[in-house]
Amino acid sequence: MERRRGAAARARAALTPAGAASMKNGMFRLKHLRIETLRERIIVIHRSAVAKGNLGFNPMDRARVIGADPQSGQRREVSGVLGFCSDTLIAEDEIGLTEDAFRDLGLPEGAPVSATLAVAPPSVDLVREKLRGGRLDRAAFDTILADVTRHRYSRVELAMFVMACAMRTLDLDELVDFTRAMIGTGSQVQFGPPPIVDKHCIGGIPGNRTTMIVVPILAALGLLVPKTSSRAITSPAGTADTMGMLAEVALGAARMRQVVERTGACIAWGGALELAPADDILITVERPMEMDTEAQMVASILAKKKSVGATHVLIDIPLGPSAKVRTLAEAERLGELFRSVSARIELRVDIEITDARAPIGRGIGPRLEALDVLAVLGREPQAPADLREKSLFLAARLLEISGKAAPAGGYHAAQAALESGAALRKFNEIVQAQGAREMPAAALFQTVVGAPADGRIRQIDNWEIGRVAKLAGAPANVAAGVRLLKTFGDVVARGEPLLEIHAESAAQLEFARAYAASHAGIVQYGF
Repeated sequence: MERRRGAAARARAALTPAGAASMKNGMFRLKHLRIETLRERIIVIHRSAVAKGNLGFNPMDRARVIGADPQSGQRREVSGVLGFCSDTLIAEDEIGLTEDAFRDLGLPEGAPVSATLAVAPPSVDLVREKLRGGRLDRAAFDTILADVTRHRYSRVELAMFVMACAMRTLDLDELVDFTRAMIGTGSQVQFGPPPIVDKHCIGGIPGNRTTMIVVPILAALGLLVPKTSSRAITSPAGTADTMGMLAEVALGAARMRQVVERTGACIAWGGALELAPADDILITVERPMEMDTEAQMVASILAKKKSVGATHVLIDIPLGPSAKVRTLAEAERLGELFRSVSARIELRVDIEITDARAPIGRGIGPRLEALDVLAVLGREPQAPADLREKSLFLAARLLEISGKAAPAGGYHAAQAALESGAALRKFNEIVQAQGAREMPAAALFQTVVGAPADGRIRQIDNWEIGRVAKLAGAPANVAAGVRLLKTFGDVVARGEPLLEIHAESAAQLEFARAYAASHAGIVQYGF
């Protein structure tokens, strides 16, 4: 008991009241606000406490909460954006922290804490210099990303960095330094002897869930595939969102290793692995901005592949009028950029430019895309042929690149693994090893949108059909989205059912239906 009193006394002494906001003896009581804020650290103080204490705080100020571990006396602190409360959410002598801020501070609720204003980290000046047209070197990127991973940047400052890299294009040396710095922010997981294979699509194509088919095909044929995937950034679903319909994807490094050692593969969410964690923080501002900058894309993809020890990586660059990449020249330039950076970080990368005049598969949204994957792996007669064939093509290329299949022999091997049921058995092994989940029920509200004209479908706008799915609630509502009843190459008659919208609320269903009905150009016809 005496030891505990001594630790508590040291904790109180560690919180010097000089310069700190205070109500009583320089201290507040810590309160856990169970509010999710997409990794934004929010610190909430009662408005009357600010007034009575003459604290000089204003809403949206950057603040720092300081406390000490009641057992060890070790100083703990967290920075965040300040919010004012005027009701009973918190008391005058409390400071509230939202979920991420409370977890990062690591102190129990009720612990004594103090608060001060916090200044922006000096590395923000480096970001401003880049916005003015300057260059960043490895040391600058290391400094910026270290502050990012320590959660010292506000959302506004994170957005500044994303925009600086987008508006002031990084040259090759900068991009290599950015990628190396990204790798350096996190841990690395090494697996057995090569080849260790991986694939990645740059995104932007709804329904393009080839990874969940390619990985079990490759693993069934004896290749090691420690696949990490992202959640949606600008799309209605990412691979991790879709795999999460069937299995646990938030695997730690030790758990990931166990799964790969047991099954030869995994399909995990990279954000849970602390591989290039700065990237996962930057994604939180890219998502609402609906931005996926070229620099961020290249650095993010290559950093995560390097962090899992991949030796052979295939990058899928979809090309189409409504894809991220819209001209062949642009696709070839981006492919060369991937090759140039990967060569400098000693990673073998091959590029495939694929057709993207429409979504791949029929489902758009986590649950609907998972159903497509299961249909292909289960060799169901109505499985989407485009998803099946693209998956076989990409699997074939990786089998040939890695030396597992002879040149021009990869497709036959991949097809045999799929048709024999070996790929499905391997997928089920992976699901069980990661932790199987029950597929969510279908969305409560559904409606059909008819074709606005007669003709052969020549193109489906990937961006616009993705927007319909997001208006319906995807990916946050996992059962929401769009199911294509007709797709590229089909001939339809005016009024014939064209697509089916799924939503979890009547309001979201109507938002999505009205948008689809008023944008006839989502589907284009011709030959």
